[in-house]
Amino acid sequence: MAYVLAFLGFVTLIVVHEAGHFLAAKAVGMRVERFSLFFGPMFFKRRVGETDYGIGVIPLGGYVKITGMAPGEVYETPEIEARAYVNQPVWKRVVVIASGPAVNLLLAFLLAWLFYIGTQVHVVTNAQGVPVSSNVVGEITVGSPAQRVLKLGDEIVSVDGVHGDAQRIRDAIRTHTCAGGAHVNGCQATTPVTMVIRRGGVLRTVRVRPRWNSSVGAMLVGFAFAFKTAPNGVLYSAGKSVTGLWHVTEVTVSDIAQLFKARERRQLHSIVGAYAITAQQIAAGWTYGVQVIALISLSLAIINLFPLLPLDGGHIFWAIAEKVRGRKVSLVVMERASLVGFALIALLLVIGLSNDIRSLTGSGFGLQ
Repeated sequence: MAYVLAFLGFVTLIVVHEAGHFLAAKAVGMRVERFSLFFGPMFFKRRVGETDYGIGVIPLGGYVKITGMAPGEVYETPEIEARAYVNQPVWKRVVVIASGPAVNLLLAFLLAWLFYIGTQVHVVTNAQGVPVSSNVVGEITVGSPAQRVLKLGDEIVSVDGVHGDAQRIRDAIRTHTCAGGAHVNGCQATTPVTMVIRRGGVLRTVRVRPRWNSSVGAMLVGFAFAFKTAPNGVLYSAGKSVTGLWHVTEVTVSDIAQLFKARERRQLHSIVGAYAITAQQIAAGWTYGVQVIALISLSLAIINLFPLLPLDGGHIFWAIAEKVRGRKVSLVVMERASLVGFALIALLLVIGLSNDIRSLTGSGFGLQ
């Protein structure tokens, strides 16, 4: 089931990308000849207006055919020629081409937003970004005095009558001393700490003698507080989505720029590896699957915006170059430039497939 969901996720990413081009082309008045789910000849199609809608026989995403994007096209009428992509103003062409990656960016944001909402809570931090401790017991040291009287999830209400935050509780415990004020590792306090705790909604009073810990230089009972958490609200999740995706973008661009370094090269995966990783994460839980698909959608947008043909960024680059020059760029020049893009894509594919084969025949993709 996880592999089916992963397949549907990949198909959705490519279809929404093509849908971005399709809707933008329609919006600016270009002629769209075909919009299909999947590639190749359509075994089912229906014509609405001037566009054929259908389902192709090759299940690998989606396909949009805009009149005037292929070299050497023959136009049936002057009206069709006037609406062809190649004859449109630069701004219209940029809008149509940029809409594909833009939809992937939007989808990445929405999925990341859903992921943060789905994880329910986050650790509260102070103004310096340091996690804030709660009064709830989050960890108990094995063999410590606390192990005999405390349980995970207990809330420390007071210590020796002192109420307050985690720091006040710690300070109250550390007022106790060993006999004669000795600082011998492991020595017990002369008087016990009296704790009021809330367990299961019921208040209890427990007593325990702290011990001196030489490495910390303080009296300890042997527990640690859990960090405070808060629900992932709509605004919090939206903010985390933006900052998280921006960080991933910086890392992705940096890694691609350093592909000739062995470490970065080993981290590259092809569609095969991405598909396997997505399926594994979906199997681990829906939030993990949503997170991975969001990252893949973001990566699809980033890679497509590189200024190399046949990528979307290449079309945008040459459209802007035409605007700067004040006249059209020679088709021969663009075709030669596209060789660089094809070579880079082929290189990335070979590296990614090599890494995937190594992972599939070895220890897998290292997911836990």
